[in-house]
Amino acid sequence: MRCARVADVNVAVIGLGLIGGSVLRALAAAGHRVSGYDADPATRATARTAAAQAHSSARWQVTPTVRDTVARAELVVLAVPLPAVGGVLDQLADAGYTGLVTDVTSVKTPVRDLVAQRLHRPPRRLAGFVGGHPMAGRETSGFGATDPALFAGCAWVLCLEPRDTSMADWLELAALITPLGARVVPTTAAEHDRAVAAVSHVPHLLAAALVSASADDPLAGTLAAGSFQDGTRVAATRPELIAAMCGGNAEAVGPALDAVLDALRQARAAVDAEDPIAALRDWLAPASAARGAWPHRPGTARELPARVDDLLALGRAGGWVTAVAADRRTVTAVRPLRPAPA
Repeated sequence: MRCARVADVNVAVIGLGLIGGSVLRALAAAGHRVSGYDADPATRATARTAAAQAHSSARWQVTPTVRDTVARAELVVLAVPLPAVGGVLDQLADAGYTGLVTDVTSVKTPVRDLVAQRLHRPPRRLAGFVGGHPMAGRETSGFGATDPALFAGCAWVLCLEPRDTSMADWLELAALITPLGARVVPTTAAEHDRAVAAVSHVPHLLAAALVSASADDPLAGTLAAGSFQDGTRVAATRPELIAAMCGGNAEAVGPALDAVLDALRQARAAVDAEDPIAALRDWLAPASAARGAWPHRPGTARELPARVDDLLALGRAGGWVTAVAADRRTVTAVRPLRPAPA
């Protein structure tokens, strides 16, 4: 199919940490006109210096206020931690912004609710809102850690609420994001929050628990190697960021954490079994098989109608969108190849 080519878009990015700064740089490198703002003056200064040093085709501007940042924007990307979202939305309202908004927050339902409360109200209403979350990141943070190639190959959620999301807005954002190399995953906010609780939020808590359990043992610190490093990398993330995403998604994190605790209790019982080696082998086998089969290989790309039900079914099957047709009637969709049951 002939893919959509999104014309140069005026984009405002509010929040220039790792994800927001990488979005800013990636969109600028793709030829869009991008302005950025961060509440921290030092971050703005760092980003402004980097802009001056950037290649002319990948340059962006850094502005002193939210109002200045969104003055000419057709799209605003919110890239601030969840506790700051409400305040930024109030600033958008005060600035009279009525265009399209997306975000990169790791929890989707609270952001959707905040937008409904703060921006979808008379006398001004947004042109549209599409919640987003690129599943990319590092344990490091700040504009100095940003990378315009951060999103290549990553899954980037774009929320598609059957009764609320404009399909035209959703497709416009998908057409903007897929050229960055991201795999756009359609899902609802509630389904997103439930999934990331298990694969992102609880792993942060588990990593912190593993570090805490051995932090006071100097010998353990010396002997720690690959398994400890791989299992605890995200524990180095700033505590306020972990707290915001896990606390902001408490309704889904609770059951996901209970499931892990139940599994660990089963492991604890296996250790006390008459034959702990055999019991642990049986307990470990399903997880070993599942991890060995992940990530699932992508299937053949095919055209899919750009309809809500079809796109949500794609996301629920673990699939993603790699391109949007120029006429916006179809998308290029890929479903993962799942291994046959043992």
